[in-house]
Amino acid sequence: MKKFGSSEKFLFGDNIEWEVVGEGVKRKIMGYDDSIMLVNVHFDKGGIGPMHAHYHSQVTYVVSGIFELTIDKETHLLKGGDSFYIPPNVLHGAVCKESGVLIDVFSPIREDFMGEE
Repeated sequence: MKKFGSSEKFLFGDNIEWEVVGEGVKRKIMGYDDSIMLVNVHFDKGGIGPMHAHYHSQVTYVVSGIFELTIDKETHLLKGGDSFYIPPNVLHGAVCKESGVLIDVFSPIREDFMGEE
């Protein structure tokens, strides 16, 4: 696995550019080292996180909005204040029903989010 080191100790959201990752979906990487990563993800209403799987463990906190979330063929509506856990290699995806923000934590780091280095 490629090593990325770590982010700065202090990261200020206003100084980090949004990266568009899909129609109605954008993200900011808010801190990382090679074993963990925090990502702020904004969804417009109707934004889709397509079904996918990855070898990382993921825990997500729903800051705001309403999301229809599917994890391993089980689907629930989640709103601000809720959270969910996705085990490694489990198929999952989301549809944003009301514009909102998710905070994703991955372990280890999502190398695919780091771009070409």
